[in-house]
Amino acid sequence: MRLLVISLLALFLSLALLISGNAFLATLLGLRFGLMGVDAGTIGLVMVGYSIGFVIGARYGGIVIRRVGHIRAFAVYAAVAAVATLVYPMTDEVWVWWLLRVIGGITIAALFVTIESWFSAVASNANRGTIFAMYQVVTYLAAAGGQLLIALTNPESFVPLSLAAILLVAAIIPLSLSHMHSPELSEPKDHLSLLKMYRMVPLGVVGAFVSGVFIGSFYALVPLFASLTGLNTDEVSLYMFAAVMAAMVFAWPIGWLCDRFQRSHILLALSVLGSIACLANDWLAEDAFVWRVIAIAVCMGLSAAIYPVAVAITNDLMDATQIIAASTGLLLSYSLGAVVGPLVFSFVMAEQGPSALFLGLAVALLLMAFYTLLRQQRRPPIPVAEQEDFVSAIPDVNPIPDIDPRNEAFVETPIEELFKDSSDTET
Repeated sequence: MRLLVISLLALFLSLALLISGNAFLATLLGLRFGLMGVDAGTIGLVMVGYSIGFVIGARYGGIVIRRVGHIRAFAVYAAVAAVATLVYPMTDEVWVWWLLRVIGGITIAALFVTIESWFSAVASNANRGTIFAMYQVVTYLAAAGGQLLIALTNPESFVPLSLAAILLVAAIIPLSLSHMHSPELSEPKDHLSLLKMYRMVPLGVVGAFVSGVFIGSFYALVPLFASLTGLNTDEVSLYMFAAVMAAMVFAWPIGWLCDRFQRSHILLALSVLGSIACLANDWLAEDAFVWRVIAIAVCMGLSAAIYPVAVAITNDLMDATQIIAASTGLLLSYSLGAVVGPLVFSFVMAEQGPSALFLGLAVALLLMAFYTLLRQQRRPPIPVAEQEDFVSAIPDVNPIPDIDPRNEAFVETPIEELFKDSSDTET
């Protein structure tokens, strides 16, 4: 038991360092490029490289892990991510920045695959619900904490980039000190194409896509919007922190509602209210800072909940053994949205000004609302009594469907197998 607790602490610490460094870097780059005078269209083009890389890393990152083992692969990916981070101040070439974001997406996705395979190995039927919940909390807190780091340094200097690189490399340390054996990383057996998933659960797939449009645009362009509309570096830090914390706070009451009302109705309400909150961010762009913080917190809190509701709607119509395949499909749909959103809205901002960002996001959420109404007419929602239990899901990282409490295909590994002969641990 003592080794299990120590290993869990090591896993959560590595996860926190990785997510805080990655979230800090995403906001920092959007703000830094804006302060450098880079136009919004170029910033959007550069930032979508991360989403493209993330899809590649989530799909193929396991190849290196299988060849050299978890710890070596984790060290390699973290080192490459840190090196890519340190290259930004060395060049002004946009194509190099884009390539660095692609590399960052690949390495971060592969690092999540490594950590989460360890979580899956540690989980048992008795504790996987608790581990899953703790994973959600640590993810949100680390992402929010990463936003606060923006205020500590000058975004235009090399220091914050060095700090982001330090956090990414530091994530190696706790995991490397764990006494647990490297778990098996098997190829996923089930696969559902995005087209097949759309035919089965169109509302879930479209909801994941729109969520990707919103959250991808949020991390890529909201720091730029905040800077262009008069917020200084300290205020941008608090602005982003409030938004991420709101996503965590809103998750619980929305989850409670999802277990008591039809989920398509919840998705409709989130889309309509989220669009109103987007418009409020535009209307309050010249108001007092406190009102702007409240507006972005409500906007992010409502809109970030669209993805877990889409996941819940999908799982209501899927067999429990299909959760892993369905989660992969929804992540792909989300990632496509995270590519399209920043690309479209960055060029709209370049042509129409910063206010066009939240106007565009409001339109996207309204379209989601109209599509939800259309699907409700074509296919009546599942009765509340037949819905699966709601489980929150975070699209910003590669989810862990292996330990999703609803996954009946979960295979428990005897704990003694994970720590047998700890002197044999991987080096």
